[in-house]
Amino acid sequence: MCNPLNKLEYPDFFDTIETVKLRDPLADFLGALEDGYVEFSYLDVVKSAGHSCPSVAGAYLMALCGLKELYKDTLPVRGEIKVCFRGDSLEGVNGVIANVFTQITGATQSFGFKGIAGNFARDKLLYFNEAIKGEIKLTNITNGRSVEVRYTPEKIAIEPRQKELMEKIIKKSASIEEQKEFKILWQARVQKIFSDIDEVIEVITPL
Repeated sequence: MCNPLNKLEYPDFFDTIETVKLRDPLADFLGALEDGYVEFSYLDVVKSAGHSCPSVAGAYLMALCGLKELYKDTLPVRGEIKVCFRGDSLEGVNGVIANVFTQITGATQSFGFKGIAGNFARDKLLYFNEAIKGEIKLTNITNGRSVEVRYTPEKIAIEPRQKELMEKIIKKSASIEEQKEFKILWQARVQKIFSDIDEVIEVITPL
């Protein structure tokens, strides 16, 4: 039985991953976070998504690398970031990735926060089926500057044993030791993605 008093345990490499730092004017305005400073770790995203996988890792990295290039030496501002996807919201893992971007940037579609007296709105900042080169385009709506991000996790090979073990687990024929081995192999690939960021992430800036 799950004991809620147990210490949260997760792969050690989570703690080595760079955090995403932003400023949130709404949080400052309402006194939720001093000066609106907010920081998201990969663990924060994993807890929200409910899992750590190449898609969640890629979403986190696209947000981290894209925002660093978009804002250079200043903090990104939540509520000022428009997020566009090349694909449809129902296509592949776009929904999973979009949820990560919403958590980090605050950007949502029509269901998002409508703002206060014309300020701090988070709705109408998330779009799909856009004509862009990368998978995702980030735009600073205050100055119109944008960057596009491309993610290629297939460059990090999947261990054949991982596929074999997954099939056994799905068929409920895997032993406890095999289940443990699968978890280790799964997270090892995620760790490899984070250790080879330049291999899997490409940030495209307009000419």
